[in-house]
Amino acid sequence: MGHKTPYIDKYDPSLLEAFDNPHPHLDIFTRLYTEEFTSLCPITSQPDFASLSINYIAHLKMVESKSLKLYLFSFRNEGMFGEDCAGKILNDLVALLKPKYLEVQAKFSKRGSIALEPFVSYAIKDYQTLKQQRLARIY
Repeated sequence: MGHKTPYIDKYDPSLLEAFDNPHPHLDIFTRLYTEEFTSLCPITSQPDFASLSINYIAHLKMVESKSLKLYLFSFRNEGMFGEDCAGKILNDLVALLKPKYLEVQAKFSKRGSIALEPFVSYAIKDYQTLKQQRLARIY
């Protein structure tokens, strides 16, 4: 408390940290959610705002929430499309955690009356049915 936290405003997956899952034998479905995700449109450089939901079933590692906050903040000045943001977040978390299941859904604010809601998911072999069921329920 009372310490300044440095905020990195350039995309940096090394900001992510993990800790040991105290219950790897359980399928605990964890949801992490923010309404403050921001990136830049790579065409216009205008800010894109989104709510972001990350849901996962951990295996041996879990993501540390403050590191996730700093990591997500690192997208703030990056020019990338919403689909790219969702894909990078999924790939970075899968590389770090090696989860049983993980999904990322972003709901970007409308621009020109068009909503953008990318959804991307990952599952190990035993969780492919869950992946298909979740995808079917999204739309």
